[in-house]
Amino acid sequence: MAFNLGGGTAGTGFSFGSFGAKTTATTGFGFGTTATTAPSGFGGFNPFGTTTTTTTGQTAGFPFGASTGLFQNTQNKGFGFGGGFGTGTGLAPGLVPGSTFGGFGGFGAQQQTGGLFGQAVQPQAQTVQLINTASALSAPTLLGDERDAILARWNQLQAFWGTGKGYFHNNLAPVEFTQENHFCRFKTVGFSCIPSNKDEDGLVALAFNKKEADIRNQQQLLVETLHKILGGLQQIMVNVEGIRALPDDQTEMVIYVVERFPNGNSRRVSATNLFNSLEQPNVKNHLMQLSVLVALPRTELSPAQIKQLLQNPPTGVDPIIWEQAKVDNPDPEKLIPVPMVGFKELLRRLKFQEQMTKQHQSRLDIISEDVNELQKNQATTVAKIAQYKRKLMDQAHKVLQVLIKQEIQRKAGYAIQAEEEQLRVQLDTIQCELNAPTQFKGRLNELMSQIRMQNHVGAVRSEERYSVHVDLLGEIKQHLKLQQEGLSHLISVLKEDLEDVKLIEHGLSESVHIRRDFFS
Repeated sequence: MAFNLGGGTAGTGFSFGSFGAKTTATTGFGFGTTATTAPSGFGGFNPFGTTTTTTTGQTAGFPFGASTGLFQNTQNKGFGFGGGFGTGTGLAPGLVPGSTFGGFGGFGAQQQTGGLFGQAVQPQAQTVQLINTASALSAPTLLGDERDAILARWNQLQAFWGTGKGYFHNNLAPVEFTQENHFCRFKTVGFSCIPSNKDEDGLVALAFNKKEADIRNQQQLLVETLHKILGGLQQIMVNVEGIRALPDDQTEMVIYVVERFPNGNSRRVSATNLFNSLEQPNVKNHLMQLSVLVALPRTELSPAQIKQLLQNPPTGVDPIIWEQAKVDNPDPEKLIPVPMVGFKELLRRLKFQEQMTKQHQSRLDIISEDVNELQKNQATTVAKIAQYKRKLMDQAHKVLQVLIKQEIQRKAGYAIQAEEEQLRVQLDTIQCELNAPTQFKGRLNELMSQIRMQNHVGAVRSEERYSVHVDLLGEIKQHLKLQQEGLSHLISVLKEDLEDVKLIEHGLSESVHIRRDFFS
């Protein structure tokens, strides 16, 4: 996933798809019509595509869409994307939730303008904006000399960077360059999960600017406060679906509301109705006091809505790049392309990816601990089973011995019966078969001898030190002592003999001298 830092953007002029364009469904002469505008922020799924909302006549205003209840049932459901800021759908490898608050998108938060006049003003304003942008980038007439060419280069640089103002005429306001303009180079396309929750599930995600530990400690208090904010009626009950941590010390809490009827039945309030109730000004002010940053319904998209989103490239994204992103989608059934503009968006997605990786790692650690515990329990169970088998065999032998003795006492004094004689013959036959050289006992003896030899060889090879019996060690010491005494006696005898030899040599030498003197 790399930023497009290259040259010019492929495409034909300003024929980019309308990202956040308005569409209006009219009935009759404009009575009861509503034009909705999808926001153009690059937060999750809210950047691209168009929405169409038609409201005919007046809203009935029945709470919860029924005769009793609290929330108003309207037709303005929007798209309600909540793909990345919640639980229930996993993330593909290398992907992160795509929205300003991890999936809190903008398809459900729409701005409305009524009447036919508002429908004609917006295209005209867009055309003027495109003409002014083209003038600022190609032919500014601010100074009337060669400096206008330098100013055009400067405006192009600002447009590529996605920030600044482009001055092009003395009597006209400058063009504001944002990262959503067509010429910004710091943009790419990623993928986010498509939400799978239905509107009937009634799930709405709330982003709190608090830590997860604080939200969990104050969960009951928050539920009671939300119940009071929604009217405090006895027939409704606020429930928490799940809580998880978000980057920057933020926390997501998914809630749903159950409405109970006098006849004992109950049902969940739809996500759209609950979201519309939370978006009311007075309720929204109370939520802000609870440190709620944003709320978003968790509703899935219909195939027609997904098709509409994919067919309309976001504002500032080259249609060719958008088509290539759709081709590179690793799982079109679960993922949808999402534009990323600017380093802040990339950093935000990186934080969400790290947060999700930590959650996955913690879950893997928990699973690993459970597996290790199960392995230990399995080893303990196997050992106990083997022990119980040995005990069962011992008890069976004891029972058999008791039965034998009992049978001997019962049959004492009786003659041997024919059945007993047959059993004796069969046992003798079995004993002869077992004792045969080529049968089981011979083979068993052969195997036992081989096992003993292998054990002996292995023990000899593995032993590094030898042990001697105590009695044998005493005999060895006594023998060595006698040998030492014999050697000492032999040495003393040799010394005495050596002295005698020296004395003999001395005597012989003296006798020789005497004889020489005598004859001389």
